[in-house]
Amino acid sequence: MADTDGMLERKNYYLDRPQVCLPFALKGSNNLDWGMKNRLSRIFSPDDCRTVMLAVDHGYFQGPTTGLERIDITIAPLVPYADALMITRGSLRSSIPPEMTKPVVLRSTGGQSILKELSNERIAVDIEDAIRLNASALAVQVYIGGVHEHESIGNLVELVDSGNRHGIPTMAVTGVGKELVRDAKYLGLATRMCAELGAHFVKTYFCEKNFAAVAAGCPVPLVIAGGKKLPELEALQMAYHAINEGAAGVDMGRNIFQCDAPAAMIQAVRSVVHGGETPKKAYQLYLTMKSEVEGSELCTAKTQLS
Repeated sequence: MADTDGMLERKNYYLDRPQVCLPFALKGSNNLDWGMKNRLSRIFSPDDCRTVMLAVDHGYFQGPTTGLERIDITIAPLVPYADALMITRGSLRSSIPPEMTKPVVLRSTGGQSILKELSNERIAVDIEDAIRLNASALAVQVYIGGVHEHESIGNLVELVDSGNRHGIPTMAVTGVGKELVRDAKYLGLATRMCAELGAHFVKTYFCEKNFAAVAAGCPVPLVIAGGKKLPELEALQMAYHAINEGAAGVDMGRNIFQCDAPAAMIQAVRSVVHGGETPKKAYQLYLTMKSEVEGSELCTAKTQLS
């Protein structure tokens, strides 16, 4: 029983200050439940509602992608610089230290390799396993206009419903086949459909013309995919233009882990997304950090030789 001796009778209820319920700043998320908002706040910084996600889930259909042969060696050191990690449950369990505190966006669909029709996917993670892995969000591929469009939309709806029951948001990823054009008309259609069907945020591609209209037409946050490997300056320019035209962040993979200096590149990307740096200044930051790393490695090599 609590000791009641010496208890103070003075209590301050701050009667001059009414309790305030602050709006949730992330686009389209104000009416979500507390758990949803809390998990989204781990992915998107509450300071600017932006994110730098590191995508390393390519192996679920590509196998040992260049740069991802050993996730424990090449990716684990990059995690501290990311806001969130997009990964499969297999790689998470086998290659990422559980001491990591970054939020996990869990790849939750799959079913085909690069040897077959990619749009023929199914749900590949049970919601209970996602909870066991402490996932902050579920990622589902949606192939609008693809051969298996209907099935992929069904996967999205099922994961949204499962996630809603447990307070876990869903990220829809707009998959684009070789026959589909990545223009504003298509991306506007795909992203809006995903949001209308319940996705809490959407990953899509950047298009040079009218991307601002794509972002404005989607009522939930958009993050852009890095896509194929580009020269570093071009990748930074893409991120810069996407953010300025309404994207809430990036989910980059190959344009980070396939660089000569991945740690320098992800920090340069952060300077654009969170710091508002221009591509030229961010690129100079990348070159500076890259040269410092190379100089350190050279000194280490000389020490070992001596």
